[in-house]
Amino acid sequence: MEKLSKITQYLDTFFQKDRINDSCYNGLQVEGRESVKKIVCAVDAGIETFEIARKHDADMIIVHHGHFWAHVDPSIRGSAKRRLDTLLKNRLSLYACHVPLDVHARVGNNALLLRMLGAKISGPFCSHSGTSLSYWGTLPCPVFMDLLVNRISSKLNTVCTVLPYGKEKVKTIGVISGGGGRSQYMESVRMGLDLFITGESTDMFHDVRDDAMNVIFAGHHATETLGVKELAKLLRKRFRVKTEYIDIPTGL
Repeated sequence: MEKLSKITQYLDTFFQKDRINDSCYNGLQVEGRESVKKIVCAVDAGIETFEIARKHDADMIIVHHGHFWAHVDPSIRGSAKRRLDTLLKNRLSLYACHVPLDVHARVGNNALLLRMLGAKISGPFCSHSGTSLSYWGTLPCPVFMDLLVNRISSKLNTVCTVLPYGKEKVKTIGVISGGGGRSQYMESVRMGLDLFITGESTDMFHDVRDDAMNVIFAGHHATETLGVKELAKLLRKRFRVKTEYIDIPTGL
């Protein structure tokens, strides 16, 4: 058992949550019990996530996509009320870590995606407000695209959309978990990378074909499962708590 304040302080420092301008409010969004015996980690905040955590005897929930966002109506009504009722009535704490979890070099979605493929991080990739959002990596030797697609599909339990118009074998890869868009794709082209991997598919078929580039869209949810899984392992070793990752696939 650990104090909520101790775990929260550790997470705030570990992720340097305030160094990145983010649309999500990163940190403790809802305060529950003072003591924590079990933490559930998941990708998304939501009633289903909260109910599963309650049934699994959690005291704290850590998610990538939190409940509170900038430019979203903060009124506590409708589904927002039902969400918060579930948390408050069951004294469940909710901690959110959005972009800081994407970019973290140890437990971040992007770094873990590269490691999953056997690539070594070679440098920063893409930036936001002066901060790098991700990494590009290098494989030890060129690998056929089909092998990488199969590895991603198997490891992430996802169905990839592939635009294979570049080199048959690739060695350099730029990644953006979740919703990487056209500007991130264009940076991979400017850098001369062999492959760009992101989550959500974007309508840039003709650009990719004309650029003779390779792109893999592996799913927003699927590409953002790695970070919370790894965080659950880290917290279990760091604190006297039980941790569990719960997966609620969205198909997106």
